[in-house]
Amino acid sequence: VQSMTGFSSTTGTQGGYSWILEIRGVNAKGLDLRLRLPEQLAALERPMRAELSAKFSRGNVGLTLRLEHTDTSGRVVIDDGVLDAYLDAAIRVRFKAREKGLKLASSKATDFLGLRGVVASGDATAADIPTDQIMASFREAVEAFGAMRVAEGTALAAVLSEHLDQVAALTTGAVELAEARLGQMADTLAINLARVMDNVDAADPDRVAQELAMLAVKADVTEEVNRLAAHVDAARALLEGDGAIGRKLDFLMQEFNREANTLCSKSGTTDLTRVGLDLKAVIDQMREQVQNVE
Repeated sequence: VQSMTGFSSTTGTQGGYSWILEIRGVNAKGLDLRLRLPEQLAALERPMRAELSAKFSRGNVGLTLRLEHTDTSGRVVIDDGVLDAYLDAAIRVRFKAREKGLKLASSKATDFLGLRGVVASGDATAADIPTDQIMASFREAVEAFGAMRVAEGTALAAVLSEHLDQVAALTTGAVELAEARLGQMADTLAINLARVMDNVDAADPDRVAQELAMLAVKADVTEEVNRLAAHVDAARALLEGDGAIGRKLDFLMQEFNREANTLCSKSGTTDLTRVGLDLKAVIDQMREQVQNVE
């Protein structure tokens, strides 16, 4: 059992670069990957997405990578592509100005050094960034993130197992209360039937028998408690299995709640109604926990 919540962080330093990589996860209906990488490392997004998708099947997973060039060694790095674009633009401007009889002042090198993107002093460039070491840090963070999800999942499984024990105990109590009320129900039906027969002339015995049978069926909770017991077994089997089980558990919670509602509507006694309400409370607690299971 894995939780969808978790956190991991790794750091690294190599070749004058340092980085911090963090992975955070919260619950979600499907797998939602959100990666924030420096522009120079955009090429790493695809392999990172592939590895995360292979490792996890559900959850909102956010990855943030911050990169810093820590050793500039006094260098001034010129982005030749950006500089060429500015120079070409300057030539076109001078050409147009000459056509219109305008005379422009001579340009100096320092004019271009102040333009945005020309000087990349201290910034990372794709050519010398240690991508292999960064990917190694990424895989280390993924393993730690997965381990935390497993640890959280183990704790969730223990809590859910306790809730299932409570549901099983309450179901057993419901069976005992249902059996205990049989005599009371028979006496009540007999009294009500006698009252009706005393005030109705020529009642059809077959019709009366049908009505009594319908009342007995409506009050019978055997199917509900049997289904609750089956759902408990199914949930325990899921917790003991492998793989993503969150969706299946969520579906079972809906079935649990449906049977508890029906049990309450059929209870007929205060004690059995109280058991049904206790069941609903435990099931609601389980549903909250299940929302975090992968």
